[in-house]
Amino acid sequence: MLSRIAESLFWIGRYMERADGVARILEVHLERITQLPEHEQGVEARRIMAIMGVEPQADAGVQDMIFELAWNPETTTSIAGSVGAARENARRAREIVSSSMWQTLNATNYGLTDHRKDTVGTFRMCQWASERISMTRGLADMTMAHDQSWQFLTLGVTLERADMTARLLWTRASSRGGSGEATWAEILECAGAYEAFLRSRGGSFNDESATCFLVLDRLFPRTIIYSLRRAEKVLSDLDPGGGRLGVSSEARRIIGKALMELEYDSSDDIVKHLPRQLNDVQSAISRASKAVSEKYFIHAQEASWFGGVL
Repeated sequence: MLSRIAESLFWIGRYMERADGVARILEVHLERITQLPEHEQGVEARRIMAIMGVEPQADAGVQDMIFELAWNPETTTSIAGSVGAARENARRAREIVSSSMWQTLNATNYGLTDHRKDTVGTFRMCQWASERISMTRGLADMTMAHDQSWQFLTLGVTLERADMTARLLWTRASSRGGSGEATWAEILECAGAYEAFLRSRGGSFNDESATCFLVLDRLFPRTIIYSLRRAEKVLSDLDPGGGRLGVSSEARRIIGKALMELEYDSSDDIVKHLPRQLNDVQSAISRASKAVSEKYFIHAQEASWFGGVL
């Protein structure tokens, strides 16, 4: 496969998943923040912006958060910017991307302009964007051959999904407490994991069990460990070499080490040291993405977010 095609597919996966993740996080926190007292709204808006990789101004408020995370076309930290970047990469790989996937992604990009940019309009756009991106991913799975092109697309999706779940957990782990903070039920709902979590727990839960589910559950596709396992499998399929001398792929080695840390840490230690665990996961993803770019892509795009790892 041509390097430029593989690179475009990888970033289509990352940008689509990023837009979905930002939409989910913005949806749950936008509703929560607008219900806070006015003097607390700016503080919370700046905290969420920082977690999502945006350097907020000292006086930034809710409207700044809405613009930077939803509508700013100049940065891929926003929904509009990520969808636009995914569409541009799909245009470059048009000979590989299926017509159904291209048409859906193209329509999603232009459909963003139909939404109002105020608080209510943005909230509805977040729901709409998540649905459209889920449709695009489904079409990719059903209308593309599951060869190397699909593997690079999937690799981008899984790396970004692990990063977005870590950022979602950060929005709760870094909160200062109080009646206005997001509940674990809201965090689980944001990840689409609430019902799956309740079924796994028999209907009862606490903060620790919710944290462990989003980090460690091996069967739910949005958990950190599920995403990293799938990324490691794709990297293994792309470069099955190594044999008796171990793993030869640097990206696979990085992801494998991150997996081992999570696999063999006790759940109590993960909850106790959650901020460090989340930082380690995000750092591993950033380094793995860089290693993938150096190994497979000639002209690597910028692999880190503005603000990078927390």
